[in-house]
Amino acid sequence: MSQIKQVGERGIQMSGGQKQRIAIARAILKSPKILLLDEATSALDTESERVVQEALDLASVGRTTIVIAHRLSTIRNADMIAVMQYGEVKELGSHDELIANENGLYTSLVHLQQTRDSREANEVGGTGSTSAAGQSSSHSMSRRFSAASRSSSGRSMGDEENDNSTDKPKLPLPSFRRLLMLNAPEWKQALMGSFSAIVFGGIQPAYAYAMGSMISIYFLTDHNEIKDKTRTYALIFVGLAVLSFLINIGQHYNFGAMGEYLTKRVREQMLAKILTFEIGWFDRDENSSGAICSQLAKDANVVRSLVGDRMALVIQTVSAVLIACTMGLVIAWRLALVMIAVQPLIIVCFYARRVLLKSMSKKSIQAQSESSKLAAEAVSNLRTITAFSSQERILRLFDQAQDGPRKESIRQSWFAGLGLGTSMSLMTCTWALDFWYGGKLMAEHHITAKALFQTFMILVSTGRVIADAGSMTTDLAKGADAVASVFAVLDRETEIDPDNPEGHKPEKLKGEVDIRGVDFAYPSRPDVIIFKGFSLSIQPGKSTALVGQSGSGKSTIIGLIERFYDPLRGVVKIDGRDIKTYNLRALRRHIGLVSQEPTLFAGTIRENIVYGTETATEAEIENAARSANAHDFISNLKDGYDTWCGERGVQLSGGQKQRIAIARAILKNPAILLLDEATSALDSQSEKVVQEALDRVMVGRTSIVVAHRLSTIQNCDQITVLEKGIIVEKGTHASLMAKGPSGTYFGLVSLQQGGNQH
Repeated sequence: MSQIKQVGERGIQMSGGQKQRIAIARAILKSPKILLLDEATSALDTESERVVQEALDLASVGRTTIVIAHRLSTIRNADMIAVMQYGEVKELGSHDELIANENGLYTSLVHLQQTRDSREANEVGGTGSTSAAGQSSSHSMSRRFSAASRSSSGRSMGDEENDNSTDKPKLPLPSFRRLLMLNAPEWKQALMGSFSAIVFGGIQPAYAYAMGSMISIYFLTDHNEIKDKTRTYALIFVGLAVLSFLINIGQHYNFGAMGEYLTKRVREQMLAKILTFEIGWFDRDENSSGAICSQLAKDANVVRSLVGDRMALVIQTVSAVLIACTMGLVIAWRLALVMIAVQPLIIVCFYARRVLLKSMSKKSIQAQSESSKLAAEAVSNLRTITAFSSQERILRLFDQAQDGPRKESIRQSWFAGLGLGTSMSLMTCTWALDFWYGGKLMAEHHITAKALFQTFMILVSTGRVIADAGSMTTDLAKGADAVASVFAVLDRETEIDPDNPEGHKPEKLKGEVDIRGVDFAYPSRPDVIIFKGFSLSIQPGKSTALVGQSGSGKSTIIGLIERFYDPLRGVVKIDGRDIKTYNLRALRRHIGLVSQEPTLFAGTIRENIVYGTETATEAEIENAARSANAHDFISNLKDGYDTWCGERGVQLSGGQKQRIAIARAILKNPAILLLDEATSALDSQSEKVVQEALDRVMVGRTSIVVAHRLSTIQNCDQITVLEKGIIVEKGTHASLMAKGPSGTYFGLVSLQQGGNQH
């Protein structure tokens, strides 16, 4: 079982370093002739980096290897180093050749790092490429939501069976009345549509009555009488055609408008509700982005057809049946009674078919969402799929995912065919009975031939109307499931309400954070405990760094401070108040987050910087961009601040995206600043400037910094060293270094120094 773990959608069950190592293993397993490493070790802590670097050095032997790196230790042994600036190759040569040129660009980068190393004996964050070009954000499995969704190492180790053992709550039976109440504002359309449907229901029996009378006309002996009556009935048919045309327009327009308003309302309410759910809900497999999108798109549409088309058909059918039965009983009650008596047979056939299909529609819906999820993941990770030429593998998986729905649909078709076939044959048998009994009544002079034809035509056409209504029961079955799933979302109470009206809304925060006696495990892996009795105090206005190996729980702390998750036991306090007593929307206005994988939205750079801030002037936006060292590169773009970022920021390099994310946090002017690997995607020049910007921004506000690069944290007021969810050391850089070789922090620094020296 140790080899078979579910990593979750886009790898969210794993920490950044773990995902990166899996991606490297995937590339090594492929044994390629050309190996492309784009910042391949940037997400790793020092210990992992050293091991992975050795593996990559081994894997690179005898292969064409192209390495993009900001950390100089990863490229020092390269046969050829190309130094780029603004899309041009400025220098070319080996490390020794380039370092020999004292005024060269490469030398200046090395000195930049060495000054930092000699100053604080630290890790190198250098680069073989200073240009933003070529840095496609290559953490190919990007993190969903935030750093906090990324869990600790243990989280990926829970067995998959745990997921399956939890019973899914049964959806409540949908209330059709409640669905109609959602459509209450369109009561005028509902009235006009229903009136049209009732009239249209009456057209069918009227047409059948005229048809029956028409047939009996041909039995008359007087030619003139035949002519007159034929003309009359022909005009009746024309009148019915015109009426039918107008009534149909009225009916479909009104119900269509109702349905569209309902779709809009359902989608808005569902999305508004989904956005209030806690992060843990999205970590579940059944709530992947593909499944949610499919629910928003499909379920709302099914609900619309249920209220629009289906409701019209039901009203129409009821109206037609009542009018036809009344007319039949008035014209020839004996024959009508026999014909009405056999109708239930037909209805039973369709009812049985409906029950069968309802039980099967659930399975097919679930199987379809599996393939939707696979397609969504394939599209969002297209670059990785293209790089590994694994299109065929994805198509094979997609084919397998489609296999279940295909078999299910074929089974359904058999049942549907048998059900429909039985009902059709029974309907024909009832005709035989009707003619036999009608003939008997005529022979006994109870009814005339005209009455026989009229009653037969009226009630047979009604049978057809019931049959049409019966065939739509499959849609009703699917519709009922869709309505149930829509209401399940609308009725679900979020465990962490982001906008609790009774919550405290702070105008200002001091920024004091206190985590006391916290036990924590991620909801999707409840058996893997990340923290047990964990406590940490963060002073207001001071900067605290969290360091430790990949998966030691650093990002989990950020998730708890943002209240993405609630602890199982213990409290998280901000400014002395339990975080659960705050109105989260108001609290989060005072918290700025910059994560390792910056989240940009499809929109302009300006929109992305202003995101999360209500109002900002042009000058404020530019100042924030300047502070984040982003103004220069934005100004050099053709459209400047109006440049389109592309979906998830694909038009920009990793470093550029990160600087925009930092500008966004600066513009928010938060009391608490959370930096989760905020400079890991930057080259050394950008890192130096951004680090200075962050140092300026961090002054006077509570800052919590998660970093593998120790250069980014040596100036912090307090450094906390974590190991497997436990604090092993804390103090300033100098006090921790003073512990000598016995200290964990000292060991991390030495490891990094070693990486820089060779």
